[in-house]
Amino acid sequence: MKITAIRTYEKSMALKKPYTISFHTFSSVDLVFLEIELENGLVGIGSGSPAEYVVGETTQRTAINLKTEFVENFIGRDIRHFQQIIYETSQHFPHFPGTQATVDIALHDAFCKFLGIPVVSFYGQKIKSLPTSVTIGIKNVTDTLEEAEGYYQLGFKILKVKTGMNVSEDIERVLKLNEIYKNKLSIRVDANQGYTLKDLKNFIAATEVANVELIEQPLLVGKEEILLKLETSSRQILCADESLHDAQSALKYATSEKKLFGIYNIKLMKCGGLIGALEIANIARTANIKLFWGCNDESIVSITAALHIAYACENTRFIDLDGSFDLAEDLVSGGFVLENGFMKINGQPGFGFRKIV
Repeated sequence: MKITAIRTYEKSMALKKPYTISFHTFSSVDLVFLEIELENGLVGIGSGSPAEYVVGETTQRTAINLKTEFVENFIGRDIRHFQQIIYETSQHFPHFPGTQATVDIALHDAFCKFLGIPVVSFYGQKIKSLPTSVTIGIKNVTDTLEEAEGYYQLGFKILKVKTGMNVSEDIERVLKLNEIYKNKLSIRVDANQGYTLKDLKNFIAATEVANVELIEQPLLVGKEEILLKLETSSRQILCADESLHDAQSALKYATSEKKLFGIYNIKLMKCGGLIGALEIANIARTANIKLFWGCNDESIVSITAALHIAYACENTRFIDLDGSFDLAEDLVSGGFVLENGFMKINGQPGFGFRKIV
C-alpha cells in the first residue's frame, strides 16, 4: 500500500487558562500536524509540540523540516516499510526529536489503520487503564486549593503540582492539599529543575506525611550526581525528566553504580516517537526502573500515541497525559476514553481519533 500524499500545517492554539512553571508562564501553544495519505484513502495523522528549552527544537523548526524534500519523498513508499522510514527520519534529523515524533506518530497511525488494528495491539497491550494526573501550575495556596477542588469534582484522583520557585511555599501547598484531600487525592510534584540539594532535602523531609508519589527533575540538568547524597529510598521516588532524552541517557542512569532515579519520564517529544520510547522502556525494564509517561501541551493526536505505547510497556506505572485537556480547541476528537480520571484506549484502528471537519 503506497503513500500518495503528504500534508503539513501549523496551528496556534489558545490554552483554556495560562499556567506557570519554575521559569515561564504559558497562555498558548504552537502545534504542527502531518497527514500521510495512502492510496486507499486512509490518512495517518501525526502532531509535534517539542519544548525548545528541553530539546532545542521549536515547533516552527519542526514545520520547516516536515516541508523538506526528504519528507516529500515518502510519497511512493510502501507503508509496510514504516519502521524503515522512521529509522531514516531519525538519521536525517538526528537533533530534532519533535520532527521525528511527528513522522513516527503519523506513520504508526497510517500503518495500523491499514491493518485495521489499534497501535497498542500491534505491540501487545499489557495495561488496560491507569489514572492520569492533572497539573496545577505554580500558584499561591488559595488558588492551588481552588483548582484542586475543581479537578476533584471532575473525578480526577491524582494531582501533579508544579513547584521550584519557593520551597517554603511549595511545602505549604503540598501539606495543605494533603490535609484537605488525604486518602482522596494522590500528589505528585514537578520541580522543573528548580531546587538545590538543600531545597530538595527540606522538601522531602517536610512533606513525608503527604506520601508524595514522585518528584520530577528536582535539580538542574548536569547536577544529577549530587543526588547520590540522598538516601536510596528518597532517590526511588525521583523521576528523570529533562535529564532523560533518549536511550543513551536512559542507559547512563540505569547502569550507574547507585541508581540516581527510580523512575523515568518518557515524552514522545523528547525521544522522537514510539520507537525511541520503546528503546528507553526496554532499558528501564531491565534495570527495574518504573515508567512515567508525560507530555507537553499537545494535541489529542500525540497524547493518544503516548497512551498506546505506554500501555504496551509492562513497567508503566504512572501516566501524566493531560496535555490536551488544556487546549481550547484541537484538530481531532476521540482517541481515548476518560472516565473518572482513568484513560482507556477506544479500540479503533490506528490511534482511534477522528479529524474535526
